[in-house]
Amino acid sequence: FKAERATADTSPERLAAIAKDALGALNDVILKHGVTYPEYRVFKQWLIDVGEGGEWPLFLDVFIEHSVEEVLARSRKGTKGSIEGPYYIENSPELPSKCTLPMREEDEKITPLVFSGQVTDLDGNGLAGAKVELWHADNDGYYSQFAPHLPEWNLRGTIIADEEGRYEITTIQPAPYQIPTDGPTGQFIEAQNGHPWRPAHLHLIVSAPGKESVTTQLYFKGGEWIDSDVASATKPELILDPKTGDDGKNYV
Repeated sequence: FKAERATADTSPERLAAIAKDALGALNDVILKHGVTYPEYRVFKQWLIDVGEGGEWPLFLDVFIEHSVEEVLARSRKGTKGSIEGPYYIENSPELPSKCTLPMREEDEKITPLVFSGQVTDLDGNGLAGAKVELWHADNDGYYSQFAPHLPEWNLRGTIIADEEGRYEITTIQPAPYQIPTDGPTGQFIEAQNGHPWRPAHLHLIVSAPGKESVTTQLYFKGGEWIDSDVASATKPELILDPKTGDDGKNYV
């Protein structure tokens, strides 16, 4: 299997303008900070290491994608978007509007989270049959299909909303996690005394026939790393405030 290469309808003139500004900005940084040859050689080797380690998707999604998403947000109304991140897998199992995400027995011991809502258009009309793709890490910060010990579709699903666009999904309360730190991306963070943590969050792609899809993430009020997310992807509009029910489940 060979994935299709990404394409865009960028004109040569636009590409030249972007390249000129990007390289100009990098050269300005070198001149501003007086980057030395030893530092340049380390930087060049690090770029090679990122490629050889297969970490360009991770690095770009963590440190660059949030700006591209912000450009998209300028032309959109409705729910705020956020980055997709590197852990999305398409064609997750379809589930009914009221459902429980696939999970292991170990996951069932974690605090249950009941996530419910309604998919609407910009006028507030419910969208029958809308799709809510939901995925998130387990309690140890691992994503299925990126960790060999997890079942294929653990904590992933495509929920089909009801005739009013409503859904009720039972999953588990996710935890904060570190992005991978054992490669050049981790070295990049450690070298500047940064941290690799992402706050606990849910990933969603919401779509409906004839409508533009929305890719976003939802966070939790009071959660760790909300104000210093390594991926710079949090937004005030995307923070949930769960309430614990008498049954011990968290509801949002």
